[in-house]
Parts: sequence; C-alpha cells; structure tokens
Amino acid sequence: MANTLYPIKFTPILKDKIWGGQKLKSILNKENNLPNVGESWEISDVEGDTSIVSNGSLKGQSLKDLLDTYKSDLIGDKNYKEFGSKFPLLIKFIDAKEDLSIQLHPNDELAAKRHNSFGKTEMWYVMQADEGSNLIVGFNQDMTPEKYLKHLEDKTLTKILNFDKVKEGDTYFIEVGRVHAIGAGVMLAEIQQTSDITYRVYDWDRVDDQGNERELHNDLAIDAFDFNMPDNFRVDYVKTENQSNKMVSCPYFTTSYVDLNTTLNKENNHDSFLIYMCVDGEAKIITNNISETIKKGETILLPAAIKSYQISSKKAKLLEVYV
Repeated sequence: MANTLYPIKFTPILKDKIWGGQKLKSILNKENNLPNVGESWEISDVEGDTSIVSNGSLKGQSLKDLLDTYKSDLIGDKNYKEFGSKFPLLIKFIDAKEDLSIQLHPNDELAAKRHNSFGKTEMWYVMQADEGSNLIVGFNQDMTPEKYLKHLEDKTLTKILNFDKVKEGDTYFIEVGRVHAIGAGVMLAEIQQTSDITYRVYDWDRVDDQGNERELHNDLAIDAFDFNMPDNFRVDYVKTENQSNKMVSCPYFTTSYVDLNTTLNKENNHDSFLIYMCVDGEAKIITNNISETIKKGETILLPAAIKSYQISSKKAKLLEVYV
C-alpha cells in the first residue's frame, strides 16, 4: 500500500485573529476574504481543524483518514508506536500585524492532566520583519513567582520582559513554561507539537469590537511557568548551501535549514515523515516519477514510506522537519 503514497500537500486552514494582517495573502499568496488573517495552519491534526489533502489521488481525504489507512507508512514505526493515529506536529505560518498576547504553554504532564492534550514546545523562523519589530521571549532579569505576580498586578509586566529586535532568518526555540509573544510586524514559520493550549497572561488591555477584553488564564499559567530557565532560546545555525543544517533538535521535532540552488539526491533514514516548508523561492520534489513544486509559503509532507527522493531548485530556502 505504501507505493500509493507520494509528496502530499494540504489546503491551508486560515485563521482570523484580532492581531492578524494581510501578509499571508500579499506575500505568501494565501487567497482569502478574511479581514485579519493571523495564521495559516499548513498541516494540522487538531480536533476540529484537520487538514485536507489538496493534490494527487488522495485529494479530499483528511490527515486522519491517511493515518487510519497508512499508519506507520505515513509517519514511521516509532512515531506510530508513540502517537498512534494522532499526527504529532502542527505546522503554521503566522502574520502579526499587532502584538500577540503575552503567553506561555504547559508541559506534556500538565496539558495531559488538564486538557487531555500534548504540551506545546515550539520554534519560530522569522520570514519577514518590519523595521524595529520585536519578539518577546523570557524575562530580562532573574525572576521569582512573587516578583512576577507583583508586576502582573501592577500592570508593569512589560518592564520585566525580554524584547529582541529581529530580522529575516532569526530563529527561536520556545520551550514549555517560557513566557513569549510575537511582536507587531513579524511574519514567521512555526513548528510545534500538536496542541492548541495557550495560557494568555496579558493582552495589552485590548478589547474586541463588542468592547470585551479577551479571556486571560493567569490562574492556570502560574503553575505552568518555569522561572529558572536559562537564556538559551536564540538558535545559532550554520547556513552552508545545499545541505541540511541542523537548527533545533528536541524530543518533539528536529528542524534543519536548507539553502538550495542545485539538485540533491536525498535519503530518508529517520523512520519518520519529512516536512518541507518553503520560506523563500521555490523547489521541486521528485519521487517515483511524481513531481511536486513548493513555492514560498507552501508546505509539503513526504510520507515515511518514501525512502529516496530528489529535491531541486535554482534558489530556495527550506525548513526540513522530522520527528
């Protein structure tokens, strides 16, 4: 049955967000009529938001259907043993026209206990940033729960947060328990565990068009914080052309950067699916005489059963992801 598998594309699931903008449409060509598109969910197995195949003979089937049918041929033996018919990653492009809420995510243990969900370890790759744009990651000083709660109460949280000015190519690893927010003017690629659990702690006193403030989750969040994390969230990585340059490797995913301007013959030795996110240019993936092109802002899934393939481009930047 594995021989019916090929490089799979999915229809993006677009999300209207209070802080969203128009870059996903204007820069990444995500056609839509939404007023504020904040997120494009490229590959999702989140309940109620399951991705649907958009190409080839499996067109119209959901990611759940594929998992039920192809099992380890789709995601690999070890992944199937661990996750069963649950796809372990959620892949997104995000456009923040305005600042996102200050937030953090619970770890696996807490998320399982409270929400019957995975935790939400994630990483960001900045695709574009307006002049002076920031990401908020971590605190700018040593922190205790007491000090944090005092600033929260006094509405002076921003004084203790770490603001980083960012540019294209900057990469961040956001572990569970670390406070963070995407700042206005940043468009990025996000790779994360399959989870939609976010604890908002501050939302800039914003109100919606009904005059209501968004819900905050401070009671839940205080147990989810890790106040003793080292400042090791900025990812340094090599950018050697025409090879996979490892950026982040953690128990949940491994992501590499590929700056491609030739044809590579590749082998998948990871016992995992592979995902390619095109963050610039365009590339062609060829396997079993089937060819698929991905352009900037597109994502493709190579099932685990595909062991060898070609990837070629005159000029592309790709994120290569596996579990």
